Amino acid sequence: MKKLIFICLGWCLGLVAYAQCAAKNEAILPGERLTYELKFNWKFIWVNAGKAQLDLQKTSYKGKNCYKTELLAVSNKKVDLFFKMRDTLTCITTDRLEPMYFRKGAEEGSKYTVDEVFFDYKGGKCIVDQKRVRLGRKTVAAKDTLDECVFDMLSILLQARSFDPTSYKKGDKILFPMATGKKVEEQTLIYRGKKNFEAENDVKYRCLVFSLVEYDKKGKEKEVITFYVTDDKNHLPVRLDLYLNFGSAKAFLETIEGNRHPLTSIVEK
Repeated sequence: MKKLIFICLGWCLGLVAYAQCAAKNEAILPGERLTYELKFNWKFIWVNAGKAQLDLQKTSYKGKNCYKTELLAVSNKKVDLFFKMRDTLTCITTDRLEPMYFRKGAEEGSKYTVDEVFFDYKGGKCIVDQKRVRLGRKTVAAKDTLDECVFDMLSILLQARSFDPTSYKKGDKILFPMATGKKVEEQTLIYRGKKNFEAENDVKYRCLVFSLVEYDKKGKEKEVITFYVTDDKNHLPVRLDLYLNFGSAKAFLETIEGNRHPLTSIVEK
């Protein structure tokens, strides 16, 4: 559940396949903060699982003006009895939204994993240096030099929120490379069209709907996440449906602070 929540929030607007690593920020201002209610389906009963918060601020990194984005997720005491979650994702990008650094600290019960990714750019190449450290297990490390830009779970969100999805048609597939902490993987998103959704703040939004999918060895498609993002210039994720091997989970938007553009996707309050 933890991993999928982070992935979907970090991928919720992965609308760019192969592009320059730098981009113009059209959607976000420092000070933006989003909070979510997490729910988990346990034996046909939906229970409140905890809270998540996505926050973006200004910072400095290696002498450059940068953005620091943090995603926090914490399970409540009821859920802690069978699945404890105390996780933090941090990414640093330049003010042109180029990935510079990513860290994920994930506590799952008695397990704790730290992923770190360092990005560099030389000679028109993207250099990705990453490692995964796990208690009681061997550290996994990898270094890749690629012609295309590589993202992490959060930097893909920051960049893609500024892209215009109006040219997408229902069923279109979008590919992008992402650093996982141990390797670079190609990911697939499918555009499902538009749908209205009423969030936890009792506001109904017009949304763009996307699915993150996986493929088995025979090429059969398996839906992993369905997510809804506002159909306006903010492109805020308002709902996430996660399909798990042992159940399902959902994340619902509760509060919005510091949004850059008017929420023109609101259908009804």
